[in-house]
Amino acid sequence: MTDINVGDTAWMLTSAALVLFMTPGLALFYAGMVRSKNVLSTTMQSFFSMGLTTIVWALVGYTIAFGSAEGPLGKFIGGFGKVGLKGVAAGTFGVEGHLMPESVFAMYQGMFAVITVALITGAIAERMKFSAYVAFAALWAILVYSPLAHWVWGGGWMGLSGIGALDFAGGTVVHIASGSAALACALALGKRRDLGRPEIAPHNLPMTLLGAGILWFGWFGFNAGSELAADGVAGSAFMATHLAAAAGMLGWLLMERIFHGKATTLGAASGAVAGLVGITPASGFVDAVPGMLIGLAAGVICYFGIQIKNRFGYDDALDVVGIHLVGGTTGAILTGVFASTAINSAGRDGLLAGNAAQMVPQLISVGATMVFSFGVSWILLKVIDAVIGLRVDEETESTGLDIAEHAETGYVL
Repeated sequence: MTDINVGDTAWMLTSAALVLFMTPGLALFYAGMVRSKNVLSTTMQSFFSMGLTTIVWALVGYTIAFGSAEGPLGKFIGGFGKVGLKGVAAGTFGVEGHLMPESVFAMYQGMFAVITVALITGAIAERMKFSAYVAFAALWAILVYSPLAHWVWGGGWMGLSGIGALDFAGGTVVHIASGSAALACALALGKRRDLGRPEIAPHNLPMTLLGAGILWFGWFGFNAGSELAADGVAGSAFMATHLAAAAGMLGWLLMERIFHGKATTLGAASGAVAGLVGITPASGFVDAVPGMLIGLAAGVICYFGIQIKNRFGYDDALDVVGIHLVGGTTGAILTGVFASTAINSAGRDGLLAGNAAQMVPQLISVGATMVFSFGVSWILLKVIDAVIGLRVDEETESTGLDIAEHAETGYVL
């Protein structure tokens, strides 16, 4: 490993740790929004992904996503030469001048898998069996996340080496995929039995704000780290990420102020996350002002996006569909509008830079990800429901999942 770039490697080690830290941040973000009787079960669903998804990724996920595969099949799935991370510890990844140990790259990408699985849990809060969640999470990581990562980043049909869709850090792979799966979960599980009653309210909004702050912090590793080098594009992605989060918060709060007369703390947290989601696919391809515009658009559009569930009657408990599916779609489409090779020569120009054709692969990637993730998720949920059941019984739901599923309580007052 004599050609390892130590600066890039140090940045990627840091980025991997930042992305991992996002998952406990997500646990707090979600847990503050549920009732106190479900705070531990909600936290556990995110935290457990750090264990389960990591092992699944090491055994088969990484090789499906980034293993070498020849022939037409290689556009859809990686080869199986890296099962159990075989050969990864001694390998390198990158291009000349920007080589890092492959172990660093594999772990960095594994952190993405961990949080993507955890994101889905916002839609299943307060009513899904833990055993059913475990089965779904493991299978989804193998059958949905890993192939999608290959399609976009592993040399598959969707990314720059395929139809040319731009997704710098996971608008499709992470946000649209998890949001589509969340919609399938919400529909398959049905509504919480007491949905609509006054007592269904966030029990600890300071916890949610802390979680949002951790997510914002970790997102710098998520987006700027996706350059896989400590260079100017990473710096630009860092800048765009922060600006978009700030603009997303302001956009959401402006909508609250216009329509409800108050700016809420939950709105501030949700708007910041919406801005972060929106900028994810564009972060390494756009300048500062486009970054702010994408974040602002995501904040405004996701504000209205969370109201879709009321119109159509499904129970997306913590607004995964409204923020991640809607925000990821918004960001993926606007990437095709604002992308510029002046920012990143490895990308493509977008609509405003004179390349209207870039909108085609952006739209194809959005649609394909939605259909694939929702379809496979729906099949998995139906099979799991038939075998072990998806939902806790009425008594457990009334008592709370903390005691029934984990024999613990979040608070002793």
